[in-house]
Amino acid sequence: MQSRRIKIRNREIGEGCPCYIIAEMSANHAGDFHRAVEIIHAAKEAGADCIKIQTYTPDTMTINCDKKYFHINGGTWKGENLYGLYQKANTPWEWHGRLKEEAEKAGIDFFSTPFDKSAVDFLEELGVEFYKIASFEIVDIPLIKYIASKRKPIIMSTGMATLGEIEEAVEIIKAQGNSDFCLLKCSSAYPAVPEQMNLKTITHLKDTFNVPVGLSDHSMGSVSAIMAVAWEQALLKNIFV
Repeated sequence: MQSRRIKIRNREIGEGCPCYIIAEMSANHAGDFHRAVEIIHAAKEAGADCIKIQTYTPDTMTINCDKKYFHINGGTWKGENLYGLYQKANTPWEWHGRLKEEAEKAGIDFFSTPFDKSAVDFLEELGVEFYKIASFEIVDIPLIKYIASKRKPIIMSTGMATLGEIEEAVEIIKAQGNSDFCLLKCSSAYPAVPEQMNLKTITHLKDTFNVPVGLSDHSMGSVSAIMAVAWEQALLKNIFV
């Protein structure tokens, strides 16, 4: 039977274990390497266990096209051209090694979300010890298969995915002989609205797939994250609220 715990480096994560907190750097460095380093240390000081980045280039994500289909029509990035947005938001690959070293010096785990096979190969060369699969990539079965074949722990977000799509991704990971993975409940809205996040889905995912399940949180503030942890603790102690 699949374990409800996984091991990342020297930490067990899952049922009965302390909460493992990942700080997402994403594009918050705003193209400034020194700011990226500051974010790593701020995450450590705030109590995070891990810092995560994303590994892609504009050319691995989209094409340089200005037609209307390549423009964002609403939300946080309304009016942006996709290629230009990814160009501004990506973390340069030449930074990755130095950021990993900085995280190690700070005493915080470091990993990344790859968006294509070339990014996986690059992260393998860096010696990254575990992987994130983004919600948008949960239907990219060839990419999931390739990541799983590295036999390293995987944290996979499930935003927008149907139960069937999650099941297919889970089965692909298992088929590569990799049972060291967990799922994240995720609402793919930026920012997400706490009232619409349906945190009880965490329990459903855990019961359905019998793996550790956490929260990928895009909401403002800390209420959603606190409630997710509180709900989990209530279940473990048979306290129903």
